[in-house]
Amino acid sequence: MESIYCIRGATTVSSDFPNEVDESVKELMEALYRENGITDDDIASVIFSQTHDIRTRNAAAACRKAGYCVKVPLFCVQEADISGGLRHAIRVLITINHARGKEPRMVYLRDAVSLRPDYNEG
Repeated sequence: MESIYCIRGATTVSSDFPNEVDESVKELMEALYRENGITDDDIASVIFSQTHDIRTRNAAAACRKAGYCVKVPLFCVQEADISGGLRHAIRVLITINHARGKEPRMVYLRDAVSLRPDYNEG
C-alpha cells in the first residue's frame, strides 16, 4: 500500500558561490536518497528554501544539475529572514508517494545540524 509522506533536510554553505551551493545540495540529496532508499520515481514534488544571503544559485537548479529530480516538480523560495537565524542555509521538503517500509529519515548536514540536533544523536 502506498503512502504520502514528507522527508525534511537542511544544509549550509560556507560562502555564497555557485559551486558551494551545488556541492551542498548534491551532498544533501545523496544523503536523503541513501538514508530513505528512494529514487526519483518515488518523489511527487520538492520544495527548497534558502536564506537571503544565498544569491548566486537557486537550490532547485543545483539539484537538477546534480542529476536529481530530473522529471520532478521543484520549487525554491526565500527563507524568512529571522533575526538570529542560521545563515547560508538551504532547507528541503520532499513529498514522497510510495510504500513506507520504515520511518522517514531526516538529514541535517554541516551547520544545519544545529536546527535539529535530535536527528543527529547517537
